[in-house]
Amino acid sequence: MSKAFVKDDGDGGDEDLERDDPAIAIPAGAKNYITPGGAKRLRDELSHLLNVERPKMTETVAWAASNGDRSENADYIYGKRRLREIDRRLRFLTKRLEIAEIVDPTSIKSEVVRFGATVTVRDPEGAEKTYTIVGVDEIDLKKGHISWISPLGSALLRAKAKVGDEVTFHAPKGEIDLEIVSLKFAPIE
Repeated sequence: MSKAFVKDDGDGGDEDLERDDPAIAIPAGAKNYITPGGAKRLRDELSHLLNVERPKMTETVAWAASNGDRSENADYIYGKRRLREIDRRLRFLTKRLEIAEIVDPTSIKSEVVRFGATVTVRDPEGAEKTYTIVGVDEIDLKKGHISWISPLGSALLRAKAKVGDEVTFHAPKGEIDLEIVSLKFAPIE
């Protein structure tokens, strides 16, 4: 049957989430590495959705349903849609936390780049940038937090680079050689 004749309310489950945002997809067979802070943020979001958002929205939907005709009741229609979104996010967070492998960067003693490392690199023009390698659910480019599966993150990890080493990474502009200037394992904000 053609997709044109199938009702699709976008509630295809977690597959929709990962298809819509490839940045959160974890490679098949890979572990879901995450820092303690990242795991706490996911647990906090799960708790808030479960204990605050969902009960409030359930109450709104019950009130809207009591008003009669549901086919033209915007509060009811929006409420049901929002409940589906909340439930989808709850399933996603629960699954992510179930498969999470928490790695505390402060417990790592290494001279090579590993998950949780904060790495300062210098490009060929001499510009320096600092990145922290985090889990896919913790990406924050404004803070310099990059995923361990991002092109730069995976290049740094694959090379098992040390301070002074050069790492080649495939950027959209082409290959770039970066020199590792510093490396540390510190708490991640």
